[in-house]
Amino acid sequence: MSDILLSAKNLSVRFGGVLAVNNVSFDVKRGEVFTLIGPNGAGKTTVFNLISRIYNPTTGTIAFEGKTLTDQPPHRIASLGIARTFQNIELFEHASVLHNLLIGRHTHRRTGLFSDMFFTGKVRAAEIAAREKVEQVIDLLELQHYRDTMVAGLPYGVRKVVELARALCTEPKLLLLDEPSSGLNVEETEDMAFWIQDIQQELGITVLMVEHDMTLVSKVSDRVLAMNQGEVLATGTPREVQSHPGVVEAYLGTVEDVSSLRRGSPPPHLPPEGEGARA
Repeated sequence: MSDILLSAKNLSVRFGGVLAVNNVSFDVKRGEVFTLIGPNGAGKTTVFNLISRIYNPTTGTIAFEGKTLTDQPPHRIASLGIARTFQNIELFEHASVLHNLLIGRHTHRRTGLFSDMFFTGKVRAAEIAAREKVEQVIDLLELQHYRDTMVAGLPYGVRKVVELARALCTEPKLLLLDEPSSGLNVEETEDMAFWIQDIQQELGITVLMVEHDMTLVSKVSDRVLAMNQGEVLATGTPREVQSHPGVVEAYLGTVEDVSSLRRGSPPPHLPPEGEGARA
C-alpha cells in the first residue's frame, strides 16, 4: 500500500479571466495532518472544492488511493472515503444533533426500499450499528448534552463541532477541514486542536486542513503548504514554512509590517479578524 493517500498534480482552475489556482501540486501522506495556509484569496478553498468535485480543474489531476477523482461525480466522493466541513456551517437546522449525525451514515446503508418499508431484521441491525457509531462520535466530541437539541438553538461553536461530528460519522479515510477554528474563541480553538489530534492519532484518519490560525496550524500540522495568488510558495514543516521569506511577506506583510505585528499592532493592510473575503 502506498504511503500517499491523496495526490494533486499540476492543478489549475480558471473562472473566466481569473486564474484562481495555478499549477498547484502536493501529496498528502496517510495518517498526517497536512495544512494549506495563505492570505485571503490565495486559492485554498478552491483547492478543497476541486477535491470535493464542486469544481472541475481546468488542467491537472487529483488521485485518491490511486483512483482519479476527476473521473468521479460529486455524489460519489463521500462513499470513496472523503468527508468535509465548510467555512459556512452546512447543517439541517430544524433537525436534532442526533439526526444530523445519522445523516452522515447514509453512505453505509446497504438496505433497499422494500426492506426499509417493512423494517426487516436487516434494517434493524443496520439502524443499531448506525446508532452505535454515532454514539461513539458523540462521546469523542463530548456532545452528549446536545444529542436531542435542535441545531437551530445551538451556539455557533457547538455547531462547528456538530458539523465535524457528522463528517466523522461517514468513517472517512481523508477528512477535509475548511477553517475549523473560524468564529471560535480561544478555548473552543484549543478544544478543536485536541480533537484534531485525537482524530489523527486515535482514529487514524488523515486530515487535510485550510486554516488561518497559525497557533492551531503549528500545534496540529505535520506539514504545511503555503499559497498566495493561486500558487505554491513553500512546503515543509510549520516552522520551515513560517520562516520562509516569501510566506512572511505574503501572509504577514512586509518586514515593517512584521515589526509592527511583534509590537502588538496589526499590519495596516490586513483586515481585522473575521472581515474580508476568504478563499
